Amino acid sequence: MKITKNRYLMSFVAIVLILAMIRLIFPDVAKDKNVNRPVVVNDALNDSGINTLGKKDSVGDGEHVVSSIFKLTSFYNAEGTQVRNRINSVPGFSRTFPDNNDVQLVSANKYGVKPVENREDAENRKKELVFVGANPYYFIDPLRSSIPYLVPRAAVLLNDIGRAYYDSLRIKNIPLHQIIVTSVLRSKEDVMKLRNYNGNATENSCHLYGTTFDVCYNRYKTINKLDGSKGRMVRNDTLKWVLSEVLRDMRENNRCYVKYEVKQGCFHITVR
Repeated sequence: MKITKNRYLMSFVAIVLILAMIRLIFPDVAKDKNVNRPVVVNDALNDSGINTLGKKDSVGDGEHVVSSIFKLTSFYNAEGTQVRNRINSVPGFSRTFPDNNDVQLVSANKYGVKPVENREDAENRKKELVFVGANPYYFIDPLRSSIPYLVPRAAVLLNDIGRAYYDSLRIKNIPLHQIIVTSVLRSKEDVMKLRNYNGNATENSCHLYGTTFDVCYNRYKTINKLDGSKGRMVRNDTLKWVLSEVLRDMRENNRCYVKYEVKQGCFHITVR
């Protein structure tokens, strides 16, 4: 037993001696590789959204300037100044969003459900449809000629549009507003009633398939205001320009078809 312990002790001493010799021959092995390297701090903004970077942080034996988190975001530049991104809108609404009903119907037939007969039929399709009546990224208008259901693919698209719109407003330093959805799934019964007073409503509407929704471009729901002001510090036209940029990007990425509806004041959108 004593012989085994002695062997372990001799082996340990031998390893220590070898490591000591390596350190003498190669002194760089023992140096801290993090010295003189900037430290990246993830919590660069405090709870109030105020920049806490640009300060010196003591690490080890030396002082290192904490690298700016603003280099990693689109909201601030390296100096901590907020970036003001321009609003470009689109070349022309009708030219940028020309997708008529016949174009959108192809996608509606591909991804949609069988047209529902009435509200009761729609309630029985819950295995095929998802509820879109409440969401932090968009607001559903009081619906009179449709019900708040979409196929999952279209529901994801609507959510992504609302979220991208938030991001665009924030990066352009515009108070947050929700897009307003004015029409969603329509039953055949809804379409018949709608055609009595709406000339734009077609008998074979894309809204029948749960793939289509309308987003108005002349109304928005205010979420917050700048500088605690009582009035809204942005015009509807400005909000429309930003929304058009978002929809153009979605359309160019083959996420949807979009028709600019002049008389109805909305963007008619079908998932792809």
